Amino acid sequence: MIESEILDGRIELRRSDDEKKPLLQRLSRIEGQVRGLQNMIAENRYCLDEVQQINAITAALREVALLIISQHVTAGVKLAIAENDTETAVDDLIRVLRAGMRTANHG
Repeated sequence: MIESEILDGRIELRRSDDEKKPLLQRLSRIEGQVRGLQNMIAENRYCLDEVQQINAITAALREVALLIISQHVTAGVKLAIAENDTETAVDDLIRVLRAGMRTANHG
């Protein structure tokens, strides 16, 4: 279970190594995809191939954002109940969800 606390009106997460692992693995894969895109551009590959690679990278980043948001919401709900501070937790959760929606709308 992710440890968390409310600091300055924000839910702060402290992930264990096991909780960080799937995020870091996905980011490493994305890093490889970006290097692949760089190579495609350097090699003058067909534009459609490059754009498809960009779409794959964007989708992968959205998945990372969803995992982070999921962890934040789960920890925030548990923290709100434990600390009996639903107003602060809900305000922070809405702030994080709004940021996630901006990311999804621009993707």
